[in-house]
Amino acid sequence: MLSEYKRKMGKTIESLKTENASVRAGRANAAVLDQISVEYYGVDTPINQVATVAVPDPRTITITPWDRNSLKLIEKAIQMSELGINPQNDGKMLRLVFPQLTEERRKELVKQVKGYGENAKVAIRNIRRDAMDDLKAMKKNGELTEDDLKDVEKDLQKLTDDHIKEIDGVTAAKEKELFAI
Repeated sequence: MLSEYKRKMGKTIESLKTENASVRAGRANAAVLDQISVEYYGVDTPINQVATVAVPDPRTITITPWDRNSLKLIEKAIQMSELGINPQNDGKMLRLVFPQLTEERRKELVKQVKGYGENAKVAIRNIRRDAMDDLKAMKKNGELTEDDLKDVEKDLQKLTDDHIKEIDGVTAAKEKELFAI
């Protein structure tokens, strides 16, 4: 009965992990580009679909577009993003050099990660609320007894608590990664 809500909560956590992967932690990670799109022939397209993205060393990402005309578009998209890195353009490819994070920048990134965690918790609670509404409607229609409703409510609360704990763990791991030097 609760499998649909468990699946939705799982998707929320996967989404949180994806958002956290896009936060740069002082070293090169191609996932930081996942949230950036380029307007390519009138369509917003992820960078990895218009270029080859490589990580030649721990501090550098190279982006080699398949169509040289899109080089400027990719450069502009990166500059407009919240990445905070200015790409170096050599006419054939872009280089993103990741500087060591300052203490101030680390704190800003931790704030951003905590915000992602809070949004995920709100989404989990909204799923729980929707489930509760559905269960109460089932009780009203006579599909559930009062005792069954109480049992399912307990199971739903445990499921919610477990997912909230997992969100806290994911957020704490990302914070630890951001403060690791």
